[in-house]
Amino acid sequence: MIYPRVSLYALMLAAVGIPLYIHLPRFASVELGIGLGTLGTLLLALRVIDLVQDPALGWAIDRWPERQGLFAMLAATGLAVGFPLLFSLQVGTSVTLKLFLVLVLLFSAYSLGSILLYGRSATLAERADDSGLMTLAAFREGGMLAGVLLSAIAPAALVALGAAHQGYPAFGYLLGGLAIATAVLTRPMWRRPVVRGEGFRLADLADAGALRLLLLALVNSLPVAVTSTLFLFFVEDRLQLAGMAGPLLVLFFLSAGLSVPLWTAASHRIGPRATLLVAMPLAILGFSGAALLAPGNLAGFALVCLLSGAATGADLVILPAMFSIVLTRSRINASMAFGIWSFATKLGLALAAATLLPLLDRFGFVPGTANSARSLGALNLAYAVLPCALKLVALALVFTLPAKEHRLA
Repeated sequence: MIYPRVSLYALMLAAVGIPLYIHLPRFASVELGIGLGTLGTLLLALRVIDLVQDPALGWAIDRWPERQGLFAMLAATGLAVGFPLLFSLQVGTSVTLKLFLVLVLLFSAYSLGSILLYGRSATLAERADDSGLMTLAAFREGGMLAGVLLSAIAPAALVALGAAHQGYPAFGYLLGGLAIATAVLTRPMWRRPVVRGEGFRLADLADAGALRLLLLALVNSLPVAVTSTLFLFFVEDRLQLAGMAGPLLVLFFLSAGLSVPLWTAASHRIGPRATLLVAMPLAILGFSGAALLAPGNLAGFALVCLLSGAATGADLVILPAMFSIVLTRSRINASMAFGIWSFATKLGLALAAATLLPLLDRFGFVPGTANSARSLGALNLAYAVLPCALKLVALALVFTLPAKEHRLA
């Protein structure tokens, strides 16, 4: 029963991650009236906190491995409290400060849960070898898919059921309840005997080849961060597909999830590096036509979502699994290392938000209003062209990885 519980915990993390990475920019700008420039600065400040916090959380998990259950409960509690608070915020005095404080709580809880799940890979896998870790990754990312689909569908479904304020307050309570239920149902998996590493030093990461993977994770997170931050803006303001963001998100992540078993099988057959060399050009191909789409072209953007989603499935399962394999082979304490991994991947979101949101603000883009051709052109370049260029850089880094997996260490 270990893998279904792993999938459930991953489902919860993915379900709470979607609002933080996709819904938040539009919610803050449209519902709370916070300017894009201010929001970008706020998200960058959160990443400064993460710079210290995420490695510290990883260190704490490694320092007190017998407290895995307590850490899991703390993460769930933070999410259960934070989301009802977040989506109950209203325009008013000090709303920006209130938003910042709630987001500190939510991102801290999300980081703790993510680092715990990924850092305990060797503990949670039925066999702590390469095959076992890749199988664990497939179950974990399958749960992630289910959580993403739940979170993508929920707001529109809640509105259809009569929820007020675009369904956001009800959505917050739904996510809070999911966090509590998951914490209770997954408690047994945190009682497994802990597989511990021998210590942690940055030099060990370098010797194991893990720093190269960290750099790749950071660069590869940038295209996803850009498209996640701007997705709702592109769909509703650039393509003018009102009400279609939810179904398109479902299509994207359904394509990603259905591709996970295929990418997992490919990684077993031809290796993780070769699999990435197939998947990344597919992502570039998928996004290359998005910039040329005319307003209202639902079919064209659906095809973009299908192709780019399928390519994203490889990123979801392969890079974290490669990192886990390197850590396990080198007997490095994984939670501290995944604390750094968590910060590296979240840094991409901060860089995207801190640069692109103020830039769009400067070009006069205002979500939910009639925008000029100039401001929509800036949004078009940011969403559809920039990710392709960034993915090319990530692809170049993949070519620097050892050709054979046994040489990763």
